[in-house]
Amino acid sequence: MTSSAPQAPKRPTTLTKHGDNRTDEWYWLREKSDPEVIALLEAENEHLKAYLEGTGALQEELFEEFRSRIQETDLSVPVRKHGWWYYSRTEEGRQYGISCRKADVDGKPAEEEIVLLDQNEVAGDAEFFSLGAFSVAPTGERLAYSTDLSGSETFTLRVRDLNTMTDLEDVIEDVYYGATFNRDGSVLFYTRQDEAKRPYQVWRHVIGTPAAEDVKVFQEDDERFFVGVGGSKTEDYLLIVTSSSLTSETWILPAGDPTGEFQVVEPRRQGVEYHLSHYKDAERDEFYVTTNEDSPNFRLMVTPAATPGRKHWQEVIAHRPDVKLDGVEPMAGYLIMSERAEGTARLALYELATGTHSVMEQPETVYTAGAGGNAEFDTHVVRYSYTSMVTPRSVYEYDVRTGERTLLKQQPVLGGYDPTAYTTERVWAKAADGVDVPVSLVYRADRAKDGGPAVLYGYGAYEMSTDPYFSSFRLSLLDRGFVFAIAHIRGGGDLGRLWYEDGKFEKKPNTFSDFVAAAEHLVAEGYTSPQTLIARGGSAGGLLMGAVTNLRPDLFAGVIAEVPFVDTLTTMLDPSLPLTVHEYEEWGNPEEEKFYNVIKSYSPYDNVVPAAYPAMLVTAGLNDPRVSYWEPAKWVQRLREANTGPNQIVMKIEMGAGHGGPSGRYDAWKDEAMVYAWILERALKKG
Repeated sequence: MTSSAPQAPKRPTTLTKHGDNRTDEWYWLREKSDPEVIALLEAENEHLKAYLEGTGALQEELFEEFRSRIQETDLSVPVRKHGWWYYSRTEEGRQYGISCRKADVDGKPAEEEIVLLDQNEVAGDAEFFSLGAFSVAPTGERLAYSTDLSGSETFTLRVRDLNTMTDLEDVIEDVYYGATFNRDGSVLFYTRQDEAKRPYQVWRHVIGTPAAEDVKVFQEDDERFFVGVGGSKTEDYLLIVTSSSLTSETWILPAGDPTGEFQVVEPRRQGVEYHLSHYKDAERDEFYVTTNEDSPNFRLMVTPAATPGRKHWQEVIAHRPDVKLDGVEPMAGYLIMSERAEGTARLALYELATGTHSVMEQPETVYTAGAGGNAEFDTHVVRYSYTSMVTPRSVYEYDVRTGERTLLKQQPVLGGYDPTAYTTERVWAKAADGVDVPVSLVYRADRAKDGGPAVLYGYGAYEMSTDPYFSSFRLSLLDRGFVFAIAHIRGGGDLGRLWYEDGKFEKKPNTFSDFVAAAEHLVAEGYTSPQTLIARGGSAGGLLMGAVTNLRPDLFAGVIAEVPFVDTLTTMLDPSLPLTVHEYEEWGNPEEEKFYNVIKSYSPYDNVVPAAYPAMLVTAGLNDPRVSYWEPAKWVQRLREANTGPNQIVMKIEMGAGHGGPSGRYDAWKDEAMVYAWILERALKKG
């Protein structure tokens, strides 16, 4: 039994641009301070609760399944740095992680554990908690950490003395995510946001002085650019990187001279990106530079650290049209290279002495590998993570001298998980323009191709790749006969830079038609059917969900749109909103009529028409700084009014969180159990 859906009154607002008039009946929902708005959002949550009332037992069953597979008291693989082994751990029944370290004794962790930060204690009774910065000074004596208790992504920065385990009086409000110490830990650098939530300033704080005396050392006035501050792996340099979607610029400062002035490496040029990695040993003191100048998939350059400017760059690895160079990380005698080829995130090693480039082979054909945990420079082992859709996340070390590979840890999956009971593969769907679109699949090996239930996930924006990964939660679907699929659509970076560029600006509609093609392929090959197929995506992937639902409402039994960017045109026309100007280089600036018309052609809110829409589950966060809550709230109202079919459109609003939803792990598991219950109800019984 379900209650009637909340209905917001219409108060039409006419929006005019380029001589085009649009009517927005629910524009007024952006007034967050209006009690009527809050009442509507709360009513949406009550409506969802009533709608899902009959699934309570199923949600509890799913939650217990999730929990039964997870080793709740667990710890990460320790990482050695400066005589300490750092790791994090979790405890059964506690929502958040605990960050710890142990002293190094003859190359191994000591017995005694030192807790650096217990996030559960810091969070206290807060409804939401997010840890932003977590940065230990090179001396190991201080920790900078920042917290957000609302989901607004605005943090309070604190400094902890790791000798006494007490917080100092240094408290800095209204900072962004990161923070970086200088070499001796006496100075801390951090970033601030402007009114549009754009990180645009870097500040210097001397430990032990009032925050009011902090000094601004950098400001980025171009609203397209975001600013970040960090340090080189060698700890010899501090780096400020300012970047837009298409252009980047780096400023450097010797870490031993924190009050000096940052110097630009190479002034920005529109459309050119470059990124630095410092390498220093007895023979070399160099920056390795990855750049897309005349190289869409990036090439590798080297330059003396003393003269880092472009005129001194020398090519090391030329551009490869079939391989994207995502980045390099230095270690003694080698560069660890993160690459992307044939839609796979892989690792390679470049030996400096010989100039030899070798790909690190892996046991499966559809997998994801990435460097991680390589905190020390002077080592002969490469730490990396590995996963596939059937292999839990694994941490390996690879010895560059012997070629020996050692498994340090694989994510435990309790309850007798057998990877051979499942099959993963990659298929290719033919897009509307003839392009082959990769789709990664996983399902039980004994599942028949009988048009059964499936979930198709997609994102397709910002050159972000949705690489194959393992999920123990997903087993609850696979064991009930589902196929889980990832559509590697244009707009993402799955097949390199050109794949991304073929799904943005005027070519953005390719993203949506690719997803439709992937869904049609799964149906045509018998993996699923329109009566049993669920589509899922969030944020920019939520825009994808809205666009494909408008294009093909008949193709899906259900659609899950999480914090969806669906009022695209109106938001992109309002530069006062968070992130809008930065987004011009992703979607185009609708102040230009050509981009206005393109965005209007797919903006989900602007393209809702009378149709029999699939069942839909939409989520939002009241404090979301990335996709304002009113976008999904308005969209749901318009969808319900236009829906000519029997399927229900429901919405969940996180009233005390932001873009990422619930922050505690148990709360997140319960939230996912709710989503899975909705999926099972929709895929197995449309409505």
